[in-house]
Amino acid sequence: MVNLSLRFKIVLALLIVYLVWGSTYLAIRIGVGDLPPALFAGARFIVSGVVIGIYARWRGMALPASWHEWKLIAVVGVLLLVGANGLVVWGEQWVPSNQAALIIATTALWIAGIGTLGPQGEALTRRAIVGLVVGFAGVLVLMFPHGQQLSFSHMTSHMTGHMIGQLAIMVSALLWACGSIYGKRQPSSVPPLMAAAMQMLIAGFILCGIGLTVGESGHWTWTLNGLGALAYLIVFGSTTYAVYIWLVHTVTPTLLGTYAYVNPAVAVVLGWWVLGETLSAGQGLGILIIVGGVLLVSTAKPLTQRK
Repeated sequence: MVNLSLRFKIVLALLIVYLVWGSTYLAIRIGVGDLPPALFAGARFIVSGVVIGIYARWRGMALPASWHEWKLIAVVGVLLLVGANGLVVWGEQWVPSNQAALIIATTALWIAGIGTLGPQGEALTRRAIVGLVVGFAGVLVLMFPHGQQLSFSHMTSHMTGHMIGQLAIMVSALLWACGSIYGKRQPSSVPPLMAAAMQMLIAGFILCGIGLTVGESGHWTWTLNGLGALAYLIVFGSTTYAVYIWLVHTVTPTLLGTYAYVNPAVAVVLGWWVLGETLSAGQGLGILIIVGGVLLVSTAKPLTQRK
């Protein structure tokens, strides 16, 4: 039985992930307006990894000591940060922040579904299944093109950047779910905060390497918007990643995946408020449906793991 202290920590951690990560889509959208995507994401993770790593060492946390631990950290870092986060940053060059967050909402479905597979799979309760269906219905309502005229010319004009960006973000959701489940199921003695710091450093150097290889250094511009977005992601986004890594090892996949339902609601509101991205009455309804789904999933009692 979960004690009250741990339950409070879980609720607080979920709220941080819900709200802060919902705002990162806006920061990414602003940042890629001036900064090249791979170097933008890589610089964020290198700085964050150094700062969090130093703090973790100051708190007495040891570095990974074995090849197995480094392998686990590298695989999770590549899946979550290079693959998943990198594709979101790349895709938001063409896809508005609210649409990106809506696509990423499918992560909750991927996590819950993949989390049922294998000998360590966790079966879904009836309430959790209903909550996932309700949440998915809310995502569909949010993604429905309210008030837009769909024509052949409109579709073909967005075939290149926009559609490729959307596809990249959809792949990102799958990679994030795979990395989360893989990290949860692999035994590790490395403290979550130290693990997160090392994942960021590995991912940061890989992303910067990609950026330099494709010639992004010539497109880096020192602007207030770009640097402000980078600073926000370093301070808030990456710190929340450390919180997420703790949750990966603490809660069930179904509960873990609920953040992907709330993030779009936050992103839609912020995108409309700051960048003027469309927020319709239908999207507002979708947000309410999503919240209902989250409540159902988060209050469902987990079933016993398969033997």
